[in-house]
Amino acid sequence: MLVLLPPSEGKAEGGREGPLELASLSLPELTSARETVLEELVALCRADEEKAREVLGLSEGLRGEVAKNAGLLTAPTRPAGELYTGVLYDALDLGGLSAAAARRAARSLLVFSALWGAVGTGDRIPSYRLSGGVKLPGTGSLGRYWRGPLESALPQAAGEGLVLDLRSSAYAAMWKPKGDTARRTATVRVLQSKTVDGVEKRSVVSHFNKATKGRLVRALLEEGAEPRTPQELADALRDLGYVVEGPQGEPKPGAASALDVVVTEL
Repeated sequence: MLVLLPPSEGKAEGGREGPLELASLSLPELTSARETVLEELVALCRADEEKAREVLGLSEGLRGEVAKNAGLLTAPTRPAGELYTGVLYDALDLGGLSAAAARRAARSLLVFSALWGAVGTGDRIPSYRLSGGVKLPGTGSLGRYWRGPLESALPQAAGEGLVLDLRSSAYAAMWKPKGDTARRTATVRVLQSKTVDGVEKRSVVSHFNKATKGRLVRALLEEGAEPRTPQELADALRDLGYVVEGPQGEPKPGAASALDVVVTEL
């Protein structure tokens, strides 16, 4: 099973390890593409703070992020699984996994990133600021830029098993599974169920959608589940106590299977 996660805007500060070594990151096929984005981002932030802030879409209060990006080549690093914070990663709680589940996480989780393309949770990277919707002056749209490199690297990483795609839309644009990989891909939508005057009403949740996704990935890792198809994923989640609807029949060619996880409490 390969699990695709979004990054988070929030990141831990104060890395404890040495500077970035691009060649050491997972998916080494992406090294050249990573160098291109990294070099342009650093050059932009060193040359003109105001232009960099405008390009990156940063408010006045986030001005310090420009200086952080300017120092990426020498900044201390920490494992990506520790660097990314926020609702999903708090719920996933990688640091609290059992030893066996932590090993599964190391080989199963990929975090998508506008700067790195995708990294494993054990990859050592510095804290940075670059969102998936940014267009760099030279590289252009990062969502479009990463499609080619990731199209070459990701099918092999996906192997023959399930791809659980939990990315947000900005990062889903960077790579779309195709062919047989698409048939083995599942997306998850979280719905909250409430009963009002005896009638069930469902709504899509946003903030707590991330928390539920973090918890269900954690549960799969701890259980040691290895579903190979979207249907097997649905069955595994039901065995873990989740209310799951779908997948409904065969998806359209090139499309992932959609699962709904229905919760009553957030």
